[in-house]
Amino acid sequence: METTGAKVVGPQDGKAGFLGSIGVRFMIDGEEACGGFSLVEHPMPPRALAAPLHRHTREDEYSYVLEGRVGALLGDEVIVGGPGDLIFKPRNQWHTFWNAGDEPARLLEIISPAGFERFFDELVDLGGAAQAEPQQLGELCARYELEMNPDSVPGLVERFDLLLPGEPV
Repeated sequence: METTGAKVVGPQDGKAGFLGSIGVRFMIDGEEACGGFSLVEHPMPPRALAAPLHRHTREDEYSYVLEGRVGALLGDEVIVGGPGDLIFKPRNQWHTFWNAGDEPARLLEIISPAGFERFFDELVDLGGAAQAEPQQLGELCARYELEMNPDSVPGLVERFDLLLPGEPV
């Protein structure tokens, strides 16, 4: 497979959508990078939890914080990154992340190897995690070998002073 030609992705380029609590903007997909990686942007409202505790079996994630403060729970370790920090979330480790501040946050998510960006694309098409039927979400997670613990959400919201989707800031 050959790589595509040079590409500039401007600040308004790429398909964008909503995952249920945070946004996603598709910048580089796996086909463009010969399967090596994909790149998405996640804009995050203040104090938004990105996802329940979950773990990937096929890919690593690297979150480069562009603005705001981003918290992450990696196993038992809690970390907070600011602009310019890179948070590594290795495959097979239970984790989640959130906007740790009262201002919007934004990060670039490098997914390696590529493929998981299609999970986000399918989730957008389902209307986001909050709108998807539980069976649809379960089937989607199974296709991408993603384990998710939805029961973790209330504890994460309380522990890290986060907001549920739709709650006023």
